[in-house]
Amino acid sequence: MLQLAGKCTLVTGSVQGLGLAVARRLAAAGSHIVLNGFADERTVTTVQRSLEDTRGVRAMYSNADLRRPSEIERMVAEAHAAFGGIDVLVNNAVVRHAHPIEAYPVDAWDEGLAANLSAAFHTIRLALPGMKAAGWGRIVNMSSIYGLRAAPNRIGYVTTKTALIGLTRAVALETTGFGITCNAVCPGTVETPVHEDAVRAMIAAQGIDRSEAEGRLLAGKNPTGRFVSADGVAALVAFLCGPDAADITGAVLPIDGGWSAQ
Repeated sequence: MLQLAGKCTLVTGSVQGLGLAVARRLAAAGSHIVLNGFADERTVTTVQRSLEDTRGVRAMYSNADLRRPSEIERMVAEAHAAFGGIDVLVNNAVVRHAHPIEAYPVDAWDEGLAANLSAAFHTIRLALPGMKAAGWGRIVNMSSIYGLRAAPNRIGYVTTKTALIGLTRAVALETTGFGITCNAVCPGTVETPVHEDAVRAMIAAQGIDRSEAEGRLLAGKNPTGRFVSADGVAALVAFLCGPDAADITGAVLPIDGGWSAQ
């Protein structure tokens, strides 16, 4: 049985990487998908066709800039027009900046707050009325190991990912009794295009093989010594959206190869 058959899922930041893995997994569970992110038309069309042709669901795309509340409102309105509402919401979109705090650009700080944190607030506040009316809903906020542990030169990322956990807990308590759950997932270093680019750059710059490059990139991080599988994270999200997770809400779930256990 397709546990999300006929449902509509919005996954922000889902045209590549971890968000796309989540979208594919939820489409496999029968959910229609609202994709979001920045990509060229060819990439978007390829992703949409892949979801529709392989999973038999409908996939729409919104180019909403999540730094702008008005565009988030447009995206949610379009999802309601196409599918009647949003049943599953995965807040995955993220921006990253790396600077020491005294040199951290003010515009980078503001962008991080908008895209990483405020966007989740807006998508949740806009999706919740429909979920409450339906008596069912699932919200998953993609936090990070850096929501559980700090790191230097990442003040914006650490702050917003930590705040997402607080947002998750507050929403979970406000939605008990409505058939809605809200949870946070905290991945470690995941196999994504960003990290693939970092590995390739290290190989080229340092003349080392792939195994050594991955080892250096993961030093002090995932104790397993390997990247966290994007499909594994997506599987966890799919579980949280299914019937067996109805009593899991307000939870903060690491999937980090043991990093948070150190």
